[in-house]
Amino acid sequence: MNDPQTPPLALYVHWPFCVSKCPYCDFNSHVRAEVDQAAWRAALLADLRHEAEQLPGRTLGSIFFGGGTPSLMPPETVAVVIETAERAWGFAPDIEITLEANPSSVEAARFADIAAAGVNRVSLGLQALDDDALKFLGRAHDQTEGLAALDTAQRAFSRVSFDLIYARPDQRLADWEAELTRAIGFGTEHLSLYQLTIEPGTRFATEAAAGRIVIPDGDSAADLFEATRAITASAGIPAYEISNHARVGAESRHNLTYWRYSDYAGIGPGAHGRRGGLATVRRKKPENWMSAIERNQHGTESEEPLAPHTRATEALLMGLRLREGVDLARIARLGETSVDALIYWPAATLLEDQGLLLREGDHLTVTEAGMLLLDAILPEIVNDAA
Repeated sequence: MNDPQTPPLALYVHWPFCVSKCPYCDFNSHVRAEVDQAAWRAALLADLRHEAEQLPGRTLGSIFFGGGTPSLMPPETVAVVIETAERAWGFAPDIEITLEANPSSVEAARFADIAAAGVNRVSLGLQALDDDALKFLGRAHDQTEGLAALDTAQRAFSRVSFDLIYARPDQRLADWEAELTRAIGFGTEHLSLYQLTIEPGTRFATEAAAGRIVIPDGDSAADLFEATRAITASAGIPAYEISNHARVGAESRHNLTYWRYSDYAGIGPGAHGRRGGLATVRRKKPENWMSAIERNQHGTESEEPLAPHTRATEALLMGLRLREGVDLARIARLGETSVDALIYWPAATLLEDQGLLLREGDHLTVTEAGMLLLDAILPEIVNDAA
């Protein structure tokens, strides 16, 4: 019997394979022209059944197909994973079933079949509405192909999201405002809008160090962030998380499971999960994951108990990204501690006086002004000894 107080469970299904090398692949072995679909389907189902045995009596609120190129999964594989998950857990009446897709014509041609398999939401990786920017970002599609895929997605799925990356080299505020306004005009219910970050060891870092690209400085990036929040809010798709914007009721239920620190099962190579205080990790390399399935009927590499203070810290760091903030009493229970021990209150009180935090009883939120400084605020206020 499902406990009505228990939040719905989320399921993440990781499909690791790509059809060509891209900057997001961790292994060259992920690039496959041919995959033994029957073997992979059977392995995913075995991994799923194992998680269902560990999480009995739950209702599934969302499924997310992600990874390399999940939109190239055979629709019959998508369908049988959905069917098996429903038998294992049962579905919430409004279950969200999302598939992540690249905006190529090859993938878009499969959208109708994927929708017929049971997917009701697509997350499309447009990333830019400018051909030069797409080339810089290493994307295989151009603007025309991307917008054609968006049109196909909107005809195939009841819910559509797409992402854009801003704070790109030499990007002017007026250019981003025009691009974002154009994006909003396509009428999707959800947008993921990310500032470009330069990670050490990447091609972008090398180019920036050599002076061949110039990323907007801190003040310019702040202007871009503030404009993003203002434009989306005025269009009726305000930010509900620092980088995610949606019409009321159209928030990503799957990602809210992560940010609200509820349980989620992860299956497939490299998938992570959180299950009743355990951090689960699947074997990352596809061949190793498949071998583990053959031996054990699941692909688990590790299941590590999380210390109470670790759970509390994770819940704070995730939850404070949300406009809704966090329930400190709930997080204190996770951390087996007191509300006052969760937060470093001298810093938090100062930030509240500056209008960057708001505490109302046991509820804590980062204000609109504070969201611009979130990366600086979090380490200041989270008590490591929580």
